[in-house]
Amino acid sequence: MDGAGGMDAATEHDAGSRRERPWLYASNRKLRHLHGISVRNLVVTPPPTRGRGKTIDDDDIPNTLKSPSKILAQNENHSIHPSRSFTDLKSRASQENHADKKPDRYQLRRRSTMFWNDPNPRTRQIRLEDITKNRMADTFFSIHCQGIDEPIYISEVVDKATNPNFRSFDLNSSGPLVSRRDTLTVKLWAKTENLPEYELLVELQLNLRSLQFLGKTIENFHQPLPTNCILFHFPDGVYTNLTDLPPVEPFLNGARQRANPDGTTLPTSSYDALMRLANLDECIQDALATRERLETQIGDILKSNEGALETESNAAQAEDRLSSIKHAVLAERKQIRASTKRKEELAASIKARKEAMELGRLTQEKAQGHLPDAQEKLVSCEKLLHRNSEDTKGQISRIAEDLSLIYPIEPIPDKSLAFTISGLPLPNSNFEDTDREVVAAALGYTAHLVYLLSFYMSVAIPYPINPNQSTSLIQDPVSQDLPQRTFPLYPGSVNYRFEYGVFLLNKDIEFLLNKTGTRGLDIRHTLPNLKYLLYILTAGVSAIPARKAGGIRGLLSGRLTPNLSRRGSMDSAASGELVHPHKAWDVISRINGHAVNGAPKTANQPPSPRVA
Repeated sequence: MDGAGGMDAATEHDAGSRRERPWLYASNRKLRHLHGISVRNLVVTPPPTRGRGKTIDDDDIPNTLKSPSKILAQNENHSIHPSRSFTDLKSRASQENHADKKPDRYQLRRRSTMFWNDPNPRTRQIRLEDITKNRMADTFFSIHCQGIDEPIYISEVVDKATNPNFRSFDLNSSGPLVSRRDTLTVKLWAKTENLPEYELLVELQLNLRSLQFLGKTIENFHQPLPTNCILFHFPDGVYTNLTDLPPVEPFLNGARQRANPDGTTLPTSSYDALMRLANLDECIQDALATRERLETQIGDILKSNEGALETESNAAQAEDRLSSIKHAVLAERKQIRASTKRKEELAASIKARKEAMELGRLTQEKAQGHLPDAQEKLVSCEKLLHRNSEDTKGQISRIAEDLSLIYPIEPIPDKSLAFTISGLPLPNSNFEDTDREVVAAALGYTAHLVYLLSFYMSVAIPYPINPNQSTSLIQDPVSQDLPQRTFPLYPGSVNYRFEYGVFLLNKDIEFLLNKTGTRGLDIRHTLPNLKYLLYILTAGVSAIPARKAGGIRGLLSGRLTPNLSRRGSMDSAASGELVHPHKAWDVISRINGHAVNGAPKTANQPPSPRVA
């Protein structure tokens, strides 16, 4: 058989039967069964052929002559023998070992003759690099067939390898002219660092029937391979060309002898079997003739009814076309209905927009008619708002003046930034060695003052205050993960809760200062910041309106309040504008009895305030 079935049958047998009967598989091996090629023991530069030299002593010199004097000297019994140019260390060591009978560890060790085993690492590295340059190379192969000029396959290049493995390939695409051949020529090309171009290393012309089976895989073959050995990979295993002679196919008689070693005649077919075979052949021929006759009759019938068949075919085509046209008409009608509906929706939307635009135009014309009156009202409203704002500022200044009289904040002599409220001293966030009752009363006055200022300034402070004289409280609704929200403003058993309450009170004072557009002092200075806030609220107004039942009157002739007026104050601005914060702080410093510009700043003194 010449097909792939023979090769498939061969893959079902083991390696032993393959070696016993190589002629059974070699005849079925073709180029289409070749799937890959690899190379083992690649050698580009062959080793030198000169044999290793031998040291020659005086007796082994070919031209040595035995002179009479030398013979006489050898015959005489002298203790001094002629010198030798070398000593047989092996025989001498064996004689000493036999004589002394020492253990093996005292025997002479043979010096290593491996040329890369050098104690110097640099020399060993250079020698190993030379081995790499001589043994490793860039290789590829090409497959040629007789009668074809170009190679039928060229492999890829494998860089720097001594045992290159090439990619698998399939030669069925080359056609039956190539795939059914069993002879080929393999050319192996190699290039090293010493070779500038690729050179032909091996050219192998072989017949696939001459290949020898190595095993299913090359890993199972443990025998040494020759240099530049080319391996051929087939579906059933790996082959190579250990010998170039193809195996001789046995004759038919030899095959019969192997099939029947006893020599007896094998039985042949009987007469009945041959007759049944003949009858079967006649039936087959009769069936073939009947098929040809039926084909002829069918052709004649089709030819005679060609017009009717053509008419029927045209009618079927017309029906198909009519059906497709009906489907297209239905689709177009559906699309027309959707387009009509969309058109009506757009027309209704446009109409509604026109009506809305017309209504808007009428409203705009009506509004333009009321615009002059509205502009006059706007001007009057702006003037009224400005007047109310001025009156509000005046009222806030009056209320702040009243609060400063109710809770007077005065400096303590000879102490920097130390104040009292209603005659009670309050330290700046440092309550060590102080009277608890005095501190609680001072904080109660301060909390009440901050509470009133938040109402009169219309400012919602972030930390609400519950003023209750010496037992005032403050809340923290802002912070998270607090077990309790209320903190005391009087010293108690838990000191950190009291200090946190004072801190919240100072944050409220800072918040009020920020609402006036002024940056506060150090947050720990409670009374200085509050004094500064009252000064900012009362400054900048030429006259403070007086309180009167039934309403508030401003600056009217004969209605002024001389005691509450600040028209004669040097710290007030003549034009009614706000006093600069630096000037306000200078006033507080003068009240305290300390100069700011000349005196050095202490650790508790805050930086100079500035307008936000």
